Amino acid sequence: MGQATLETSRLLLTPLAEEHLELEVAVDSDPEVMRYLTGRPSPRKTVEAQHRRRLAISQNTPGFGLWAGFTAGQFVGWWLLHPSTRPESAAGEGEVELGYRLLRRFWRQGLASEGARELIRHAFDDLGLSRVFAETMAVNTASRATMNSVGLHYQRTVHREWDYPLRCSQ
Repeated sequence: MGQATLETSRLLLTPLAEEHLELEVAVDSDPEVMRYLTGRPSPRKTVEAQHRRRLAISQNTPGFGLWAGFTAGQFVGWWLLHPSTRPESAAGEGEVELGYRLLRRFWRQGLASEGARELIRHAFDDLGLSRVFAETMAVNTASRATMNSVGLHYQRTVHREWDYPLRCSQ
């Protein structure tokens, strides 16, 4: 089974391909998009390396991978399903991590939730998985709201060291 093209009422989710690299660069180089992920924009070389790893996920793990999302022909962002590589995630057999990143101009339109719901449906209905999970920083209230809206529930807090910690504005 390869990676399926998925569709919702507003989104066309297409499997990541070589031609999507520039779209990934646009998302991952935005400092606001990356604020709660790495604390700073990703340099092009980093995105290129991640692009190769993301392509390998879909080739090595049938049904999993990264999807480029489009609405009315415009690139919105990307969604992914992949086995977690972080030990604290404790992903087991039949479990997969959900992720998403959207261009800023598409924030707060319900598109992150819409794409996430479709990937969750795909994980359970098409792939027969038993658990879908996602992670975000506690301060990322928008992503936490998205996770809640698609039926994901808080499990635990994990503390990590960050190369570029967030600056608090209090």
